[in-house]
Amino acid sequence: MPSTTFHADAILSDMDGTFTDSIAAVEAAWGAVALDLGLNPESVIAATHGKRAVDNLAHFRPEIRPHEMDAAVTAFEQSILDFADSFQKREALRRPFPVLSQASLTSANSSRADSFSTPSPNDPSPAGTRCPSFASRLSSTLSSTLPKDSDVPVFDESPEEKHTANESYEKRAEADVEAAWETEAEIVDRSIRILPGVKDMIACIPDGRYAVATSGAKTYAYGAMTRVGITPPPVTITADDKRLKAGKPAPDPFLLAAVCLGFDARRCVVFKDSPSGIRAGVASGAMVIAVCTSHERSKIEGCGAHFIVEDMRKVRCRKEGEGKELRLVFTIEH
Repeated sequence: MPSTTFHADAILSDMDGTFTDSIAAVEAAWGAVALDLGLNPESVIAATHGKRAVDNLAHFRPEIRPHEMDAAVTAFEQSILDFADSFQKREALRRPFPVLSQASLTSANSSRADSFSTPSPNDPSPAGTRCPSFASRLSSTLSSTLPKDSDVPVFDESPEEKHTANESYEKRAEADVEAAWETEAEIVDRSIRILPGVKDMIACIPDGRYAVATSGAKTYAYGAMTRVGITPPPVTITADDKRLKAGKPAPDPFLLAAVCLGFDARRCVVFKDSPSGIRAGVASGAMVIAVCTSHERSKIEGCGAHFIVEDMRKVRCRKEGEGKELRLVFTIEH
């Protein structure tokens, strides 16, 4: 298989969409914000994608004062983690305590085989099998609950009666939107998952040679990584880091991460999944490897990445040398 090999000093990686997949929980959290504000969840989710929570909250919740924003971001990001955990918590409460009969003990072999075939929330999902987005699932649920065409009132009444009937219909439609959202929220597993190839990549990197630079604030970033078994590296740059003058697509998060590691960003590798993050990596001067884990290849091809791969399984890393002479050797499979 054709491949390309090059050297670098360190890795500067994004988190969500690159290391972890928490899109379902993030979309649910913004959907909840939309309903609280009386807005369409699908529209709000589309408008907030790939942007910092602080920027989105400033747009949709302009009444939040500057000195209240940190607390608002923390509360919102905690809601993401709550959505991610809610399904497993509900399942644990619903699951009856097992009573082992003699029959179940004698069929232990088949039971164990079945249990090993059940995927864990932290198992990497095969590429291309991402679950439908919250918005598309909501639309599907909504289609089964909204009033049918036959329910739309046909008027032979006075203008006043028509107005009252219209108001009743609109209120019913709004209630059905919220009911559909709540129904969808009850049945979907939004657990945060680690993406394919990430564990192997992290295991190959020597201490002090990689950092995380994410658009998430500390609550969400640390919570997401620990939930999938990733120990946040000592250099983890989050959106609420007061040293940052600007977030992505500005290169500031990657530049700060490189400085904190003690390396020149131009001698580093950036892993990123979104157009704005890829552009930020390119602007930092780093070698950028884009992963197609949250966007189709066609959506990120024109963003300047030096390499585009399906996921981290297409990238191998090993160390070469020791001490100050240590370098990371990357091989990209084409």
